[in-house]
Amino acid sequence: MTTQFEDQGGAAASDPSRVVRWLTSRLMTRFSRPERSIKQRASAERQRRKAGLPHRVEYFHQVDDGYSHLAGQVLERFRERYDVELVCHLVNAPSGRNAAEPEMLSRLSRYDARQIAPGYGLDFPEHTGPPIEELLCKARGILAAHPPADRVALVEPTSRALWRGDHEAMDALVADHGLATDAATASAFAAGDTRRASLHHYSGAMFYYGGEWYWGVDRLYHLEQRLAELALDRQAGQALLAPRQEPDWGAVKDDGSLTLEFFASLRSPYTAVIFDRAVALARDSGVTLKLRPVLPMVMRGVPATRTKGMYIFMDAAREARASGVRYGNFYDPIGDPARRCYSLYPWAAARGRGTELLSSFLTHAFALGVNTLTEPGLKKVVEAAGLEWSEAKTYLGSKGWEGMLEENRVAMYESGLWGVPSFRLLDGGGAPVVALWGQDRLWVIAREIKRLLAAE
Repeated sequence: MTTQFEDQGGAAASDPSRVVRWLTSRLMTRFSRPERSIKQRASAERQRRKAGLPHRVEYFHQVDDGYSHLAGQVLERFRERYDVELVCHLVNAPSGRNAAEPEMLSRLSRYDARQIAPGYGLDFPEHTGPPIEELLCKARGILAAHPPADRVALVEPTSRALWRGDHEAMDALVADHGLATDAATASAFAAGDTRRASLHHYSGAMFYYGGEWYWGVDRLYHLEQRLAELALDRQAGQALLAPRQEPDWGAVKDDGSLTLEFFASLRSPYTAVIFDRAVALARDSGVTLKLRPVLPMVMRGVPATRTKGMYIFMDAAREARASGVRYGNFYDPIGDPARRCYSLYPWAAARGRGTELLSSFLTHAFALGVNTLTEPGLKKVVEAAGLEWSEAKTYLGSKGWEGMLEENRVAMYESGLWGVPSFRLLDGGGAPVVALWGQDRLWVIAREIKRLLAAE
């Protein structure tokens, strides 16, 4: 999933001062540059060699997390393939301001993991409930009874028994590998949480190497490519363990019977990365696109942290580079810039240019570094969308758009989602087929379009 979160942390208000907006924009632009990543990676390798340390990959396993179950299935193959030292830390679920909707996230991790598992040749049982508490306690205890390096081999069988509800298999693992006391288990998880926090992250199913984080099987390809560049791939030239997924909707074109609802906001880095490609997918596949803009998370009071925000901007820039998408020259559109554009959206949509307006805004804010708070900046956005600025000015600041965005937010939440970019695919009768969050879920949407068209 996108992974899975939208807005930069650390912004306490939805309308920062012009100075703060400018400073944040320059910082994020610098943070997103590819040369920065190259320099950081080179520096990490110099420091590792100087300290005489091995190539060590640290994995952070959250036992009750669906994404961790998928990541756990590739650990042993990862260790066999790459010439690295792999260790496994145990961590609790994210909490506080790093977990805006913890219950929804837990449910989504199970639903989403089920959707993406086949694409990676992995397995996730078809059920909707959380793991059985008795088995969860045993799984935590089994893994906590062993040091980080030795846990790697135990993650997959323990996680498989847990998610399949297999009491017999879990008891066999207890008999063979032991069970830590409650105190020792709590200590092991506290140590994992501490280590994760010291490296400035908050989530489970995360891989860490040389100053950079990689989320689950979705981002593992970045790490695999990095290790290959360091000549650490023992099977160089073969397909990656978790290759990047690309949308494929097939050769049959829909006649507009299917509908793709696209929930997007104007301050979401991940929305900026995927917006035009999502629009193109609907157009090329013949699916009806229904754009449903929502307020950015931080503008609707959803908390975030600086740690979370820094990871999101780094990861979005990395994903944009992998997709060949223009991105990284950033001018923060939080607050009034976003509101002003939203106030023009109903007018633009009535003229058949609503999608073009949002696309233009995202491009100018995230790729061209245009200050959309100013009149000259917003004029560039409007005119690039094929609209007349002289007419747009008469609608600027119009009311009524707030209710539409709130209606979209409610529909998004009712689908089990709370952030953007999110997608909901509807069949010919208007019934939901799949609802997913993340710019890295467009391939699942394409797969479902292909499946539905093949069944007609």
